[in-house]
Amino acid sequence: MLKLLLDEHVPPAVAAGLKRLDGEIDAYALRSWRGGSYLGEPGERILEEAASAGLTLVTYDLDTIPRLLGELARGGLSHGGVIFISQRQIRSSNVGGLVLALASIYRESGKADWTNRVEFLEKE
Repeated sequence: MLKLLLDEHVPPAVAAGLKRLDGEIDAYALRSWRGGSYLGEPGERILEEAASAGLTLVTYDLDTIPRLLGELARGGLSHGGVIFISQRQIRSSNVGGLVLALASIYRESGKADWTNRVEFLEKE
């Protein structure tokens, strides 16, 4: 089941918008998840904690996270899934666009196992 952890570059309003749009979607902003204690933490720590909580990371970090996913794969370790967003596709200021695109992924494959799955968010 798809449950989302929105990294610090995704506006918290996206989590609230997803919950308003569809009450079944579990989405948490990193800024408030676990009291915001993971803000500023390294990507590997966030990926590890997200996986242990059964969450898929939603991120604009196209530099660090792909490298970390490669390291995990080479080490035979799993992650809870990652949804990448490109500023060219959907700007972080486009809260409505992010909500609609993430809701679309949820409708299409929200019931699937997201372990080690990687997707790129597309405009809805």
